[in-house]
Amino acid sequence: MSGHSKWSTIKRKKAATDTKRGQIFTKLGKELSLAAREGGPDPEINFKLRLVMDKAKAANMPKDNIERAVRRGAGLEKGVTLEEITYEGYGPHGVALIIEVVTDNRNRAVADVRRSFNKLGGSLGESGCVAWQFEPKGYLTLDPDGKDLDEIFDITVEWGADDVVFGDDLMEIFTAPENFQTVREALERRGIGLESAEITLVPITTITLDEKKTFQNMNLISSLEDHDDVQQVYSNLDISDELMTKYEAQV
Repeated sequence: MSGHSKWSTIKRKKAATDTKRGQIFTKLGKELSLAAREGGPDPEINFKLRLVMDKAKAANMPKDNIERAVRRGAGLEKGVTLEEITYEGYGPHGVALIIEVVTDNRNRAVADVRRSFNKLGGSLGESGCVAWQFEPKGYLTLDPDGKDLDEIFDITVEWGADDVVFGDDLMEIFTAPENFQTVREALERRGIGLESAEITLVPITTITLDEKKTFQNMNLISSLEDHDDVQQVYSNLDISDELMTKYEAQV
């Protein structure tokens, strides 16, 4: 049930990108509106909205901004019409990429995504070209410091976790999507605080490249993430902590 995960490395890169506070608030606002439109404005019955609201609060998004985005999505306040689009493609040297977009302008979104691919050595592909290389997973993380890790392991496995990965500064829990909320609530009932909790896409297999080729792909991923319409970028790139630290030092 345990082993070394590379997933947290990419997630940390995403967190570093999201420190551009204005940009992350814009992206969270779109997520909130979309979730409210799909399932209504009540987070008690709209699970997706509850997840996004938790993420917005963790990012210190102002309460008024959160409420306004929810009202817009629920049709209680005038706003733009948003749509979700998923693009797929390849980074340099065959790295698989999935890009999730929420936009009010489909033409602008695809032009921005294609521009990044063309400029940085990737290729935008057809729908389904790389999706088979990923699977949806519930993903929960917590700080292991001062916690009974054996107890947490037992709880999560009992309530349906597929995999638990122990790291020095992060404990990662993977679940099937249908078991995600059950595992999360089991931890919350015991007062075990989580750093993050989301439904995500995890690569079934990963690809390892040398430093130059890895950085080429990270440049593309970073460029895609910089677009306001892009919500998430998933890749099957396996990058070491050492290379990630070196990359972040130069950008």
